Amino acid sequence: MAGCSSYLRGLAICVTVLLLVSGVVMIGVGFSSIDDNVPVAELFDQLSSGDGLLVLQVFGPVTVFLSVLGISAASLNIKPLLCVFSALIFVEFVALMVVASPLVQVQAQMDGAVEELFLNVTPLHRAERYIQTELNKLEASDSCCGLRSFEDWENQLPVSCLCTTPSDLDTRVPPANSSSEGPCVRVSYQFWVHSKPCGPILKSYLSFPIKLRIGIISAFATITMAAIALCLALGLEKYWKTPPVETTVDDYNRVKYQPKPTYT
Repeated sequence: MAGCSSYLRGLAICVTVLLLVSGVVMIGVGFSSIDDNVPVAELFDQLSSGDGLLVLQVFGPVTVFLSVLGISAASLNIKPLLCVFSALIFVEFVALMVVASPLVQVQAQMDGAVEELFLNVTPLHRAERYIQTELNKLEASDSCCGLRSFEDWENQLPVSCLCTTPSDLDTRVPPANSSSEGPCVRVSYQFWVHSKPCGPILKSYLSFPIKLRIGIISAFATITMAAIALCLALGLEKYWKTPPVETTVDDYNRVKYQPKPTYT
């Protein structure tokens, strides 16, 4: 039974250390400028997930503090402190789930909101200048054109949409606006543009920060539940642990079972 207790305490320490690591990750992501590194994210400020950053910035330090408390309690095997830690980390878990739940809704509504924004900024040659500039950067870096197709630019295609075609393509083939040959589509006898739209690429860039935060919170939730279970079991060990029993035989040859006396 002592070996089982030691094993349980080792597991509790390992899980609380993982909880500490998750808190450090939350702090790192929460205070990083990840949104600033997402290409053309400034085009759609309405879809920013600043609330997700605030969640990580607040709950990260709290998680680190409680993790240190849990590691100390598990290492020293202080039963009351283990129970206090389990209660506090459970309260934090519930609060985080309530506060972070809008992130899941934002992720679910992302595609529809992006499509609506695409409609609002097309045709692209009439969009604001900074939108055109940022989209041109995306088109040049990711070999795409337009948001849903190159037709979003109508007849004013930018240089960033031009596609380099293989030298063996037959230039005598008439232009076909609705068909493509590999990564390029022909729009005139002389010009080829990227056939891939930028919309799906932009959606993935915009949704990445939200997916990352949801992933971190999900990992935290899993580790937290394990930490609560282990630390609570270790803290309440005296209530579920079977006490040692000794047997005695009386004068009538009857066997009696009674707990062994403890010495302090």
